[in-house]
Amino acid sequence: MKYERLQELREEAEMTQQELGRCLHVSQRAYSHYENGTRNIPIDMLIRLAQYYHTSIDYLVGLTNER
Repeated sequence: MKYERLQELREEAEMTQQELGRCLHVSQRAYSHYENGTRNIPIDMLIRLAQYYHTSIDYLVGLTNER
């Protein structure tokens, strides 16, 4: 599963994968795997991403269209 919303939100924030990775304390490569869906996103990372973007985990993973 590819997480297009992660990329959309990151680009809206005008951040690179490297910059966001630094904020989340993961490498750019690890973050890239999350965005591309080649690695499962740990729940603690989903929580951090939802908090960072002030949205829900459901929105991040495409279960709702409400931010």
